[in-house]
This record gives sequence, C-alpha cells and structure tokens, in this order.
Amino acid sequence: METPAESPSPDDRSAPSVPGLARSSAPHALQRSPRHQGGRRSLRPLPSASLQDPSLRALGQLLAEADIELNGERPWDMVIHERQTADRILARGSLGLGESYMEGWWDCAQLDEFIARILTARLDEKVGTSALVVQGLRARLFNLQNLRRTWQVGEMHYDLGNDFFEAMLDGHLAYTCGYWAQADNLDDAQTAKLDLICRKLGLEPGMRLLDIGCGWGSLMKFAAEHYGVECVGLTISREQAEHGQARCAGLPVSFRLQDYRQFNRDGSERFERIASVGMFEHVGAKNHGAFFEMARRSLDEGGLFLLHTIGKNLRRTPTDPWIDRYIFPNGDLPALGQIADAAEDCFIVEDVHNFGADYDRTLMAWHARFETAWPQFAARYGERFYRMWRYYLLACAGTFRARTNQLWQIVLSPRGVAGGYRRPA
Repeated sequence: METPAESPSPDDRSAPSVPGLARSSAPHALQRSPRHQGGRRSLRPLPSASLQDPSLRALGQLLAEADIELNGERPWDMVIHERQTADRILARGSLGLGESYMEGWWDCAQLDEFIARILTARLDEKVGTSALVVQGLRARLFNLQNLRRTWQVGEMHYDLGNDFFEAMLDGHLAYTCGYWAQADNLDDAQTAKLDLICRKLGLEPGMRLLDIGCGWGSLMKFAAEHYGVECVGLTISREQAEHGQARCAGLPVSFRLQDYRQFNRDGSERFERIASVGMFEHVGAKNHGAFFEMARRSLDEGGLFLLHTIGKNLRRTPTDPWIDRYIFPNGDLPALGQIADAAEDCFIVEDVHNFGADYDRTLMAWHARFETAWPQFAARYGERFYRMWRYYLLACAGTFRARTNQLWQIVLSPRGVAGGYRRPA
C-alpha cells in the first residue's frame, strides 16, 4: 500500500467486489465509533417485522452460514437501517455491500470480523457475481495500468494529504505491513519490518539502493540512517516526493517523480540492491514482465532484489470492484505463480516469506489511529469519506484474518547466490 509506481476502458469504470464479498482482492443501535456520533441523527435498526421481506430473509439465510444474524446483538452481526439493503447486496455483491455501508444503510460494530466470517464461509462466491465477471473482463481485455492511467492512484489515494497519513501511520510513515513477530505496537512493528528488509538485502555502507515505489521514503530514510547506504526512490505521487524529500534532508536520499517503465531505459544506472515495498500491487499482470526487466537491468550482477507485496491465492480471482472504484483504482493483486512466471527469465527466487497474518494487526492499528485522529479531519473529508475509509481498513483486515490475502517478501538474485542465500534470523 505504499506508492504504486493507463487508455480508459470503454465501460467507464462502471463496475468496481469488496474485501468482503469478493475475494481478491468495529454497539448495536447506530454501530458507529463513539467519536463519530456527535450531532448526527440516530439510525435505528429496521423493526423485526421488516426482516420478513423476501430479500432480507434471503440475505439473513445466507449470512447465517457465516454465523451472522441480521439485527443481532453480537458485535459481528449486521444491523439493517434501510429496507433496500438486501436487494442491493444480493444484486451487486461486494460493490453493493460497500456502497450501502458508505451510505449508512447498515452498520456493524466489528466490521473486520464480519468480513472475515463472510470470506471464511465463502459467501462472496454466491452473490453479485456479475460485477466480478465485468471486472475480470476489463483486466483481460485492457491494460488498466498503462502509462496514461498510472498516475490515477497517486492523485486519488496517495495525495489525500500528508497530514492525514501522518495521523494514521507510524513515525516512519510506512504504509505497508508491519512485522509483529516480536512487536507489540505499530511503531515497533514497522521498525522491525524496515530492519528485516535491510538485513535480508545485506545492506552495507556505501551501497546504492533503488526503492521502486518509495512512498514517503520510510525504507530509504531508515537504510541511509542505520546502514549508511545511498538511496534513489521512484514514486508517482507528487505529495509523497515533496514531503519525503523534506523528511530525508541531509541524507544521501533522492526522490524521482517517475513511472518505473520510464526509469533507466538504457541500463546505465546500476544498484547493488533493489527493493520494492507495497508497489507491485499496482503494476498489473500485463506489466509484470516490464517490471522485472527494469529491475534486472538496474541491478548489479551480484546484487539482490527484495519484493514485498500483497498477493492473492488464485490467479483467476479478479480485483475487488469496491476497492478498485473507491480506494486503489487499477490495482491488481498478483498470485505467487504469476510472480514466478514473470520473474523466471530475469531472476532466481532465493527466498519466500509469508507473514500476511501480520497485516491484520497492522490494519487494525491504522484503524485505531484513524478513529483517534478523525475529529481533526471530519470537516475536511465528511461523513461519507469516514465510512468509506473505515470500511476499507476494517474490511481489508478481515481479508487477511480469513487468509484470502497474503503478504510475501521475496528475495531474488540475477544468477543465484554462491553457496545459497540464508534468510537472517
């Protein structure tokens, strides 16, 4: 979720599934955070008689397979405020689920667990499949991550405001999964993740590190300060580049506002180490080959490349339509097999490390900080954004809890490490 590094399709983006009713990719009455109630009308659950509506009854029967009740008392139960909620969800699946939540049609105290239960019970495969079919066709027929579209996610998501992300993230401004093996708070988890990357790469003073999709420079700043390396970072977010350069003042760190496909085309720049942390999700299957070719021509023969990415279990699974429309336009989670296929002509895979369950804890920590900080942003972004962002963070946490999304760190080398690569303890 750091920085991603595009002719419009003819469907005009009409069908964005949610991390909840499409696998890739929280009190009973109003079900809002206490911080979010002030001055707003109180929404009441539909009366019990209304739940006998055929569509609501069908939705209730479906959710019962995941041990979720309509208007139940448990924190993961779904509280319905609007009679048309079931029709919308059953017809549009993930997109209907997410949009109806954004509009206040339903609530849930523990939204993350609600989504995890839906995915574990595989209910996402039973409703709203037309949106998934459209999304899958778009991905197969069009390059949704071409150069004309590549800047969209930077402008829509990563340029929301540096102060907003500073309030939600840790002190490093790391917008990727933390490493919680020995950590008990967000800052320690992100520090552990950054140090783990540096140790896996075997960074030494004087080395040059290329960071593809560098975000606000969390890895580069850490590596320069603690390992004495020189860093170059690529980003497609102007706000990230400007803010990151200011944060790294006085360090041998430079930001380039550039798409990865336009970088080092003649192969004249070489780096001893390359990392890409939370950017590959924006590359798209049609561009995987170009991504690895760029990394290969930029890496020394004896170098190492670490790829840190969210991934999906099955390559045939399309992008979640709700996430595509509202959070990360043109995103495309890779399957592990797709990564191996695209990398095989350029690299040898030395190590694969999956700590996807740690993204659940990371997202829950981001959500807690978001809720705490929300009063200072409420006037700027408004109620609909609040519900959208809350749904994004908690629904994504649910996908990792259900293990339908993974987080891989993959170490690659051009020709194989002599004697074999050993992952640091």
